Amino acid sequence: MSRIGKLPINIPAGVTVDIKDNVVSVKGPKGELSQYVHPSILMKLEDGQLTFEMDEKNDSVSPKQQHAFHGLYRSLVNNMVVGVSEGYKREMELVGVGYRVSNEGQIIEFSLGYTHPIFLQLPKEISIVTKSERNKRPYISLESCDKQLLGLVCAKIRSFRKPEPYKGKGILYVGEVIRRKSGKTAAAK
Repeated sequence: MSRIGKLPINIPAGVTVDIKDNVVSVKGPKGELSQYVHPSILMKLEDGQLTFEMDEKNDSVSPKQQHAFHGLYRSLVNNMVVGVSEGYKREMELVGVGYRVSNEGQIIEFSLGYTHPIFLQLPKEISIVTKSERNKRPYISLESCDKQLLGLVCAKIRSFRKPEPYKGKGILYVGEVIRRKSGKTAAAK
């Protein structure tokens, strides 16, 4: 059995979980999410705890795949419960001369040293705050109840200017450390 899959999920106050036809729906103060669960995994909701068990009678998948599903679906549903109760937040900063970011509603505008600005339309589930203060790096803060969607959007934003190891320029997560490389001049000495 999966060690992660064995752990029960505690349902906090204000969060409701509904299980119907292998679909788990979680509703809380921050939003509502749903996730399909493979039929080889059984779910039980008792005393404010949600548990996942492998169905030994179901032979539609191999035992190895069933073990993988056990931990996977438990983690996905746990992320949903945490998301609708507390939410997720990712912070990014732009490092580079002339790099700027601003937003108007759900549309973000980036100036990243290209000949044109880059516009990105965000999904309505994500809230954004951008800051551009003097003598500070431009800052982006993204919040959502859906961890998967938030990670996808952050990866898309980061792909516009990946951090490079020579000058350290690019779009970084706050607190991220880039391993720096020495250039050709340092190697020739």
